Amino acid sequence: MNATPSATTPTDAAGRPVRLGLRENWLQFTLLVIVNICVGGLVGLERTTVPLIGSETFGLTSDLAVFSFIIAFGLTKALTNLAAGALTARFRRKQLLVAGWLLGIPVPFALAYAPSWGWVVAANVLLGLNQGLTWSMTVNMKIDLVGPSRRGLATGLNEAAGYTAVGVTALLTGYLATSYGLRPVPELIGVVFVIAGLALALVVRDTAAHVALELANHTKPLPTDEDTGLKATFARTSWRNRSLRGASQAGLINNLNDGLTWGVFPLLFTDHGLGLAAVGLIKGLYPILWGLGQIPTGHLADRIGRKPLIVYGMLVQAAGFVLAPALLDRPLLAGILSAVLLGLGTAMVYPALIASVSDHAHPGWRANALGTYRFWRDIGYAAGALVAGILADALGLDATVVAAAVLTAASGLLAARWITEHRPDAP
Repeated sequence: MNATPSATTPTDAAGRPVRLGLRENWLQFTLLVIVNICVGGLVGLERTTVPLIGSETFGLTSDLAVFSFIIAFGLTKALTNLAAGALTARFRRKQLLVAGWLLGIPVPFALAYAPSWGWVVAANVLLGLNQGLTWSMTVNMKIDLVGPSRRGLATGLNEAAGYTAVGVTALLTGYLATSYGLRPVPELIGVVFVIAGLALALVVRDTAAHVALELANHTKPLPTDEDTGLKATFARTSWRNRSLRGASQAGLINNLNDGLTWGVFPLLFTDHGLGLAAVGLIKGLYPILWGLGQIPTGHLADRIGRKPLIVYGMLVQAAGFVLAPALLDRPLLAGILSAVLLGLGTAMVYPALIASVSDHAHPGWRANALGTYRFWRDIGYAAGALVAGILADALGLDATVVAAAVLTAASGLLAARWITEHRPDAP
């Protein structure tokens, strides 16, 4: 049930009584959904063109060198996610959201006009800071608004907005690159995302009062001796708590897959004769299905539990990787089928993992737990690019994709062993 206002109910900055629930907070929730569309759109600029800019514009011959921009992005975003949880103890979520957008302002211009590859890598450091702050705050703020019984749906809608925007932008940049070249036109559409995202971040309300209300009504009071600091929560989320450990490793491998396909797929399919528009279709289809699929899977996670979606979603992704090299004599079919399974499998996993972490974390240390989980998850971008670069240089792109399939299946089996259901606040 949603809390009803009373004399002791927290109020927001304007003195309005605060209630938890999607219906009760639909306007603010909708604004945050639109903000996350802009967040996803900014990172979607890179999905189709940037690996090819490295190899074709700047003449990079090593796959690891090409993938260095993903490593820079992944490391920066992961560390920012970790810091974001701790920063919420000192700053309001809205302040961090605005700061993230200010850091993102130079990104589209640097990608469009970089005079050397080092500028592209530097732009990805800023992009990692932008994504770590803005995406962390939008997901935290949505969870704050809806309360414990709709976490799966809230995270599903948040991630759906972001990753659908990633896919649509990847598709759009592929077509723009076909008509106008790899630069600067495809990258400059990012200016629209930055302006819109910053404007909406200034309008949306902070959710501190919603957190206070949930804490006041939480069925399990925070133990007085429980350390809620970042160091203790990092240890608890990374390895001490079995379920949180299971979620963290699954998140890491999930985004390892994304980082690997980000760099490998454009090179793999262009090597097999596909043009930029076809590669854009493959690169766009994966996150579009990932994004849109999270609306029903987020809702489903609230109904059947988190664990089944996590385990089977990882196995579906593994199957998607197997199809890519198996059907390469028909590269467009191989790319589309692989993208479909990768997108659907990731849609099953993504909101369920965030909801599972929220289930096992007390509101008193949930922001740090989510920051830790998102740290491990987004380290996967860097790990995926690093593994892909080393394996691709040594064994080739095909072998790299097969290795990803093995890792993903193993991660699903670990999730089955470690994660338990824990939803005491669910209706």
